[in-house]
Amino acid sequence: MTMTRRGWLTLVVLVLLAVLPPLFYLSGQPFYLDLATRLVILAIAAVSLNLILGYGGLVSFGHAAFVGLGAYAVGIPAHHWLYGGWDAVATLSGWLHIPLAVGVTALFALLTGLVCLRTRGVYFIMITMAFAQMVYYLIVSIEEYGGDDGLVIDSRTELALFDLDKPLQMYALCFLSLLVALGLVRMIVNSRFGMVLQGAKGNPERMATLGFNTYAYRLTAYVISGAMCGYAGALLGNFTTFISPEMMDWHRSGELMFMVILGGAATTIGPVLGAVVFIVLEEALSSLPQPFGIYWQLPFGLLLIVTVLFVRGGLAGLLTGRKER
Repeated sequence: MTMTRRGWLTLVVLVLLAVLPPLFYLSGQPFYLDLATRLVILAIAAVSLNLILGYGGLVSFGHAAFVGLGAYAVGIPAHHWLYGGWDAVATLSGWLHIPLAVGVTALFALLTGLVCLRTRGVYFIMITMAFAQMVYYLIVSIEEYGGDDGLVIDSRTELALFDLDKPLQMYALCFLSLLVALGLVRMIVNSRFGMVLQGAKGNPERMATLGFNTYAYRLTAYVISGAMCGYAGALLGNFTTFISPEMMDWHRSGELMFMVILGGAATTIGPVLGAVVFIVLEEALSSLPQPFGIYWQLPFGLLLIVTVLFVRGGLAGLLTGRKER
């Protein structure tokens, strides 16, 4: 079977992510491994958003809430394990942390999705952002977990196959998780479920006429997307060992959306490309001499405008000559 240009692009990007960061670490430059770990975790969150934004046409401005809830699902049990209280969750076991992160975010996605998906267009954007901000201010108000100052995770999650205190093993887990996320989204998109989801994006009335419950399909996709994003949040909390409400602020949701649009919505590798460019440019521009480093977001805004106006398929479409579906 002949591999398409998009397939080759996916393979090249993933091979580079698999090889280069460990090589930098082994050559005495651990900073680049840390940068790549953060990049890969955010790529997982962007891939989850792409499922509903790229393939489902649902522009969520509250996806950072899932990242934050996933991170707190790791931080709160670790906090009680060290300082006592709430014995039911006071543990470092990954058998609790990961299912808790996925379960809490899936439940939150289900409850909010039941309401959000009753709306469309700008109303959907605003209500997803409103729910995210509600969670943001709820976490700010809980002083036991640091409130606005955040919470330090003194001990990382304990897993059977990975020691998350070792940078290479942490990166290996994150990279393998990215591969699983990409494979899962690709499998969903190419299934009957995914075809209905994409059909509802283009013409929901026709899909409803054909007998499909588009609301149920979109709600299911929204829950899957939220759970995947919550898993990314659990990884992010373990990586940074510090969590705060700022992780779920609305501008963090905007950054995830930026990654998807920049890389190419409705493409497999697009969110990963967007995350790579976003993290690399963020690091490079913020390191510029003052006062240029303060206003590093300005070039990002201009880049997004150019991408939307002239590169409709994002970077993936530009590099392969194919536009967004």
